[in-house]
Amino acid sequence: MAEASAPSTPRPARRAVRTVVQRVDRVSPHLLRVVLGGPGLEGFAAGAFTDHYVKLLFPAPGAPYGDDFDLAEVRATLPKAQWPRTRTYTVRAWDAAALELTVDVVQHGDVGLAGPWAAAAQPGDVLQLLGPGGAYTPDPGADWHLLVGDASVLPAIAASLPRIPAGRPVHVIVEVHDAAEQQELASPGDLRVTWLHRGDDGAVDPEAEPLVAAVRALEFPQGRVHAFVHGEAVAVRALRRHLLADRGLDRKDLSISGYWKRTLDEDGWQSSKAEWTPRSKRTSPAEGRRTPAAGRCRRRRLQPPRGSRSSRTPVSGTRARSSSPPRSDATVASEVRAAPDPTPEPVRRHTVDNRALRRWGA
Repeated sequence: MAEASAPSTPRPARRAVRTVVQRVDRVSPHLLRVVLGGPGLEGFAAGAFTDHYVKLLFPAPGAPYGDDFDLAEVRATLPKAQWPRTRTYTVRAWDAAALELTVDVVQHGDVGLAGPWAAAAQPGDVLQLLGPGGAYTPDPGADWHLLVGDASVLPAIAASLPRIPAGRPVHVIVEVHDAAEQQELASPGDLRVTWLHRGDDGAVDPEAEPLVAAVRALEFPQGRVHAFVHGEAVAVRALRRHLLADRGLDRKDLSISGYWKRTLDEDGWQSSKAEWTPRSKRTSPAEGRRTPAAGRCRRRRLQPPRGSRSSRTPVSGTRARSSSPPRSDATVASEVRAAPDPTPEPVRRHTVDNRALRRWGA
């Protein structure tokens, strides 16, 4: 007789971290750097990964509470429509000794939640958050590194570069609004930076996205690459297809996801993200995301029509003849990945305008 299963234990609610604004600096015309502190950051568990993120909590419009709220009480006593809104941001820096947490916030005028809040924030203001999460850090065993993203990914890229081993090739491709939004990046690795200027261009064909065109044009060095590719969902999906299908990357060597989607705020993007990312192409456990069950993505063998010559069962012990010897998966992969080994050079920075990419035929 089967034993009765024990009642499931509800997952404990996440505790909000109470922080206090220490200072706000304008790094560029569209970027604000917010430094948070306070005793609430005691025990903040950041440092293992370079893509740590937090979820900033903002009171819902018209909510009957202010910034210094009790999250558990709000969720227990108010309808969900009045719960705090969340916005996800990468940890730009974490100073455990000083208990200071730094996040970079892109501001688009008065649009959105976090941008206007950061523009008006003053020292002493309270901001609550959840986290941290994270899953990526550069693999020191990789032969070279590729980091690709837009302005929303720049904090994670900047935090990752110091962990690239000395002298190891690292290619960084970043899309920003214009030259004024570029930042100084440094790494002990052999750093090559390409800046792409999108300007005010809106949505374009996925294959014509500046990031996609730039990665397609990149001459890959020899050896195993560890890639970090994040940003706008349309560009990321095209890059996922290119890197896995055209370049032959192993899924375990690729951290990739859409941080946001054009025309959607974070609430809309998070609610549609599962449907946007095909089940068969979700990233591996090393990237902190769910993968399909074993065997669920197994390819089906296409069968020829019944009665055709190719459908006849071969004689036992024989093998279909081929005009060329069979190639192993490793041989095919090496052919896909093979590329000339670049001569070590000083850091090279390239600035590519969107119109230039189109002239290349992107």
